[in-house]
Amino acid sequence: MSTILPDGLEPFIAAAGWGGAHVSPLPGDASFRRYFRLNLAGQRAMLMHAPPPHEDPAPFLAVAHWLENNGLRAPHILAEDAQKGWVLLEDFGDHRMRDWLDIHPGDETAIYQAAMAPLVALGRLPAGPFPPYDMAVYLREVGLLTEWYAPAAKLTVDVSGYVAAWEDVLAPLIELQGEGITVLRDYHAENIMLLEGGLTAQGLLDFQDALAGHPAYDLVSLLQDARRDVSLETEAATLDHYLALTGHEREPFLADYAVLGAQRNAKIVGIFVRLWQRDGKPRYLSLIPRIWAWLERDLKHPALAPVAAWFDANIPADLRNAGGGSLGA
Repeated sequence: MSTILPDGLEPFIAAAGWGGAHVSPLPGDASFRRYFRLNLAGQRAMLMHAPPPHEDPAPFLAVAHWLENNGLRAPHILAEDAQKGWVLLEDFGDHRMRDWLDIHPGDETAIYQAAMAPLVALGRLPAGPFPPYDMAVYLREVGLLTEWYAPAAKLTVDVSGYVAAWEDVLAPLIELQGEGITVLRDYHAENIMLLEGGLTAQGLLDFQDALAGHPAYDLVSLLQDARRDVSLETEAATLDHYLALTGHEREPFLADYAVLGAQRNAKIVGIFVRLWQRDGKPRYLSLIPRIWAWLERDLKHPALAPVAAWFDANIPADLRNAGGGSLGA
């Protein structure tokens, strides 16, 4: 982790009223985006540097303002200079949902059910001014599996059949989705902060890729987490809690949940292989078996029959049972 402060940091924080603050760099995974914690006489804030042309903080700022204006608990923006990549924002503290559950696993169901509150609120709002989660986006995302995973596994697969199967499965879901609701797209235990006020006070992070999509998508992101095991009991209880709060018809909603689970998990398999091969981050390979396990379960739903048949014909059972085979070995 670099401790060298970027040029322009001091003038920006000084103009924001934080001149003289102690600046502590924080570890991060992104190539160009960096985060710093500021402390000024006991007051704390977070500083994000997302420098153009590699990064653009404008989408993050647009979603953050929209969420806050609609009563959602995004971090308050204290100062911004999008052209230079600077954003000063509220510090949500140190208690990530993921870290808390590692220490307090008995709180899992309570925390996950509390995490339904923002999703219920989003479901009651018209979609924000964000691009649609349409067929083109869904297909581009699932295409990451055939683009990256299949070659890495030394497989020759039927790409056109893959696309056709997904089109068949996704078409009725998109019709029901309609105008959609705001979908945060990366709503999981590493992007939810536990705030002062107990387990039910939760803050949102990493929402810059929001789209107008299906209400089941963020549930999939949360409950079929690529980075931690969510118990089947917690998944079922949380889904029941959400359905009770929203009134969605159970069986059609769970069918869409399975379809979007398969869609998201296929995408993530491709992304994690790409992170290994293109970006030199092999640590993500260790997460793929968990994703395959979720994907295999989703494919058992009748709504996914065409996609399941494609997987049966194109991805050998031994690779699927191995959670991606011997990638990286």
